[in-house]
Amino acid sequence: MSNLPPLTTETIWAIINDTIDDVTVNRLVWHYLGYRYNSTTEEWDNQELAPEWREEYPEPPNFLESRPATMKLTRSIPQENKQILKEKLGFKGYKIGEFGPRQTRRATAANWLLSYMQIHQILC
Repeated sequence: MSNLPPLTTETIWAIINDTIDDVTVNRLVWHYLGYRYNSTTEEWDNQELAPEWREEYPEPPNFLESRPATMKLTRSIPQENKQILKEKLGFKGYKIGEFGPRQTRRATAANWLLSYMQIHQILC
């Protein structure tokens, strides 16, 4: 999982603005959830995952294609951080007619990552 962009507000904006590819968005979420890829065995190590993720998703899901995985990601955001994109970054949402499920799921990933930053005091 090398070559991930740093976890910064610029990276969060890049996710929202669709300037980071979907694969990298997934890899960022996987990394901070605790998934680790072992290139020697060519398998995913999920020992750092919370048990509820390990049981349901032993291998990392594609959050931008899987509604159930994205819903689980949404539910894992603490209530006080549900509006963190709006509160910390001033994100007003996407304009009607200019977004679909993919953009909504990217916003969920961005919200989860920003919440992670808040919880772990990574915010700039």
